[in-house]
Amino acid sequence: MSSDRKFFVGGNWKMNGDKKMIDGICAFLTKGPINGNTDVVVAAPYCYLQYSRDKLPANVQVAAQNCYKEKEGAFTGEISPLMIKDVGGSWVITGHSERRHVMGESDEFVAEKTRFAQDSGLGVIPCVGEKLEEREANQTMAVINRQMKALADKIKDWSSVVIAYEPVWAIGTGKTASPEQAQEVHEKIREWLKNTVNADVAKKTRIIYGGSVKGSNAAELAKKPDIDGFLVGGASLKPEFIQIINARG
Repeated sequence: MSSDRKFFVGGNWKMNGDKKMIDGICAFLTKGPINGNTDVVVAAPYCYLQYSRDKLPANVQVAAQNCYKEKEGAFTGEISPLMIKDVGGSWVITGHSERRHVMGESDEFVAEKTRFAQDSGLGVIPCVGEKLEEREANQTMAVINRQMKALADKIKDWSSVVIAYEPVWAIGTGKTASPEQAQEVHEKIREWLKNTVNADVAKKTRIIYGGSVKGSNAAELAKKPDIDGFLVGGASLKPEFIQIINARG
């Protein structure tokens, strides 16, 4: 099933790091070994995008953690997908729960950014996921379907999209969705794509899991048929990230 879809592991550094720390991360990524059957992408802070691209091995791609929905203009503090490309970035994360819930970004805004980043030639990792109170109220799929609907209304080409399912209650909390819980949601997202977009998109689109992924739980999660990789936070700053990259074996 999932073997047709190339394993994809993203490391989201968030607001962490300086040149010295990035040198250390680049050292363990260069040493590897990195499984050639895995796409590896790291999302550096804006100001370190170029530095990271210059230091990282060629088999690790660079992403930005966010972008704006216009190519240029009076948007103080924002960066455009074209700027990301100009400094060697090839991917961008959109709609991370911290952007949605801390910065107040709407489903529509996330979808507009996703589409514009795609149109600008970047691969996009849009994030979807529910908060703890939404899961406890059995609203998980209602929330995700709403987030997915906004994306599907804007996305015309799914080939450069990797969806990240991130249960908000499992991000940075040490709580991880069990492999069964994660698989259930991934399967439902794929079913939603099949019913809403088409069967080909559902079969080919990679859906990756994010939420306290570690070296110790990655292999078990990677065995699930609809989990096509990970979006990793804290563990992507540490050498165990190599273990996560190679989780599928």
